[in-house]
Amino acid sequence: MRNTFSLITLTVLTLLAASGAQAQDKITFATNWKAQAAHGGFYQAVADGTYKKYGLDVTIQQGGPSVNNRPLLPAGRIDFLMTGNLLHSFDNVKNGVPTVVVAAMFQKDPQALIAHPGQGYEKFDTLKSAPLALIAKDGQFSWWQWLKVTHGFKDEALKPYNYNLGPFLANKKAIQQGYSVAEPIYVENQGKFKPVVHLLADHGFSTYSTVIEARTDTVKNKPDLVQRFVDASALGWVNYLYGDRKAASALMIKDNPEMSEAEMEASVALMKSQGIVDSGEALKGGIGAMSAPRIKDFYEQMVKAGLYKAGEVDLSKVASFQFVNKGVGLDLKAKLGGK
Repeated sequence: MRNTFSLITLTVLTLLAASGAQAQDKITFATNWKAQAAHGGFYQAVADGTYKKYGLDVTIQQGGPSVNNRPLLPAGRIDFLMTGNLLHSFDNVKNGVPTVVVAAMFQKDPQALIAHPGQGYEKFDTLKSAPLALIAKDGQFSWWQWLKVTHGFKDEALKPYNYNLGPFLANKKAIQQGYSVAEPIYVENQGKFKPVVHLLADHGFSTYSTVIEARTDTVKNKPDLVQRFVDASALGWVNYLYGDRKAASALMIKDNPEMSEAEMEASVALMKSQGIVDSGEALKGGIGAMSAPRIKDFYEQMVKAGLYKAGEVDLSKVASFQFVNKGVGLDLKAKLGGK
């Protein structure tokens, strides 16, 4: 009887252990725009099972022009948020919003100025002489202020950019804002020419981009969960850039039918050639790497640009570095032939 009882007990415990091993933490991760190649690493980690291997059942909730996912993070409606650059994170700290950056998936912000070829805009410094600069309102009140203070751009050339390429295509002397891994593709498709592209990041705009934010209580109380999500996301990006990304593309097209595989492949090529994801600190620290000195440098630039006052943002609260700079994915990158 005792042996039978022991056998039953052992069997039950084994089943419970197996059940626990298979349990997945359900995570909702929200992006700031519709699915596109710039989100590819996250979709890759879903498609190829990387999140699952790390014990995560991840749902990606895409953003869009009429969707604002930002308030959902502090409200506890989502677990992680992909946001643009550090300006959003500075604002959160300034306003007492309890969120923190846990990884920076892009070493360079893809924000760029684009121009027609053959119009004298091949050098960045010549852009400030353009008679027309098509810049959206949010850009006018953020990085355009930096361009004025740092590079001498003038408000006289400004006109609102309404995310319609028509005015730019019709005026060869115009310049306009663009996401360096998207708008150049659209310009080439619609205008039948390759535009001149100048990344702001190559001229001192030192913010990280595509940062992952978490709630401060999640970082404090569930650091293992955060670590698993950050590590799996980094591996997703390595696989997306250097591995087979067809399944990830299919998931993104399902979420955003406006995209095509050809457009996403062109975008990946631009991300690689421009060093958007895998450059800078990521070369040694792994994708997602970030540092306090660089965050401080960007903040000081924004103070000079008039976006913030000195000392009004506690930089110690902007990011938590405990989850990055560990070289995650470097071995996989080498195995896949990434350079």
